[in-house]
Amino acid sequence: MSRNYKFHNKSGLYFVSFATVYWLDVFIRQAYFDVLAENINHCRAKKDMELYAYCFMPSHVHLIFRSSVDEPDGLLRNFKNFTAKKMIEAIETNPQESRKEYLL
Repeated sequence: MSRNYKFHNKSGLYFVSFATVYWLDVFIRQAYFDVLAENINHCRAKKDMELYAYCFMPSHVHLIFRSSVDEPDGLLRNFKNFTAKKMIEAIETNPQESRKEYLL
């Protein structure tokens, strides 16, 4: 199965779902959940994301969104890329993380 999303109608409303590697339950810690929530808020405020619904689960995310500038592929790519980098940084710098090796 393709790992790339295919957006045939660039101005359309889309449901997407994506998971952490090996479905690790990363988002059970508040610090990591906050990274995800902050990035969603940033995309809504600065990246022209129109978010209609979302569900954050311990190991995956569901979104119903639209790109108001008709670039859903770039928006989603940037969201996932930035979130992954920030999440890794948050795990590496968290002195209380007992599962650091496992998560990284």
